[in-house]
Amino acid sequence: MAITEDVYYEGGPHPGDLIVGILFGLTLVGLPVLIGSLVRKLWLRFRITSRRIAVTGGWLGQTRTEVIYSEISAVNSVPRGLGAWGDIALFLKDGSRLEMRSVPNFRETVAYIKERMEASGATKASPADAKAA
Repeated sequence: MAITEDVYYEGGPHPGDLIVGILFGLTLVGLPVLIGSLVRKLWLRFRITSRRIAVTGGWLGQTRTEVIYSEISAVNSVPRGLGAWGDIALFLKDGSRLEMRSVPNFRETVAYIKERMEASGATKASPADAKAA
């Protein structure tokens, strides 16, 4: 019996990230922001499925990271672009973290990730909850 893997989201960062980068890039001080948003637009790809999260990025898209939901201990997010997109940080049980920048529909994506974490038996606490304990 083959286990199906349903794709929730597959694609790159939100286009607004590049637009904001271009606007900041019009000034000399904003050039690093422009270069960062261009690199993300060219080579960053997310694939969020019912079984795992895969992020391909880095220079020329040569770095690939895959995480299954049972490895995630907590999820945090930060809105960007007036809430149109956001950054998501996945805290893993081994102490490392995976950051996903400029994720479109990040609130729905975080809810989906937390739902899949619960289904896989992963804990739901945030890092702030862990510090309080």
